[in-house]
Amino acid sequence: MDWLPRTVACCMLLPLMAPLAQAEDWQLVKDEDGIKVYLAPVAGSKYKAYRGVATMRADVATVAALQEDVPGSCAWIHECREQKLLKTEGALSWTYTRFNTPWPVAPRDSVIRVTSSIGADGSVTRVLEGVPDYLPAEKGFVRVSKVEGFWKLQPKGEGEVEVIYQLHSEPGGSVPSWLANSFVVDAPFNTLEALRERAEKR
Repeated sequence: MDWLPRTVACCMLLPLMAPLAQAEDWQLVKDEDGIKVYLAPVAGSKYKAYRGVATMRADVATVAALQEDVPGSCAWIHECREQKLLKTEGALSWTYTRFNTPWPVAPRDSVIRVTSSIGADGSVTRVLEGVPDYLPAEKGFVRVSKVEGFWKLQPKGEGEVEVIYQLHSEPGGSVPSWLANSFVVDAPFNTLEALRERAEKR
């Protein structure tokens, strides 16, 4: 990952991470099998932000490699139907994802710009920002209108990495409250559980 322009990327990350970093009213809602899920209200939104935290018996490079396999990562991302890499430019990449939703809710898709950086301690941070207008609307899908979040891979001693997955989104269209409330807990938990299973097998 030496290709990352570290100084430039780190400067770009600070303003992007600010909105969610300031939402510190996190409440623990699930603590199971070594995975913790927190929720926090977001001003002006009826949807909560989520934060999932898990420690994995793997190194940063292993987890990072699983993330960098964009089509393959759909196998461990919660309710992911299809995912592809659209473009890369140095520390920036753009991805397109289609998600499953239960009937009768229309399936969602999203376009996300990912800004990656490597810290002096060997950590990897990927800031996620929705760019819904990057691609024209796809027939049969409702475009997720807003995404703000990040992944943080933090080395923790010999052969372990702490993985933090934090996100807030505006799903667009109409979403029943029961589905929204379930998604913000299931998405981080199921995603981290499936990612950990694959990372620890490598």
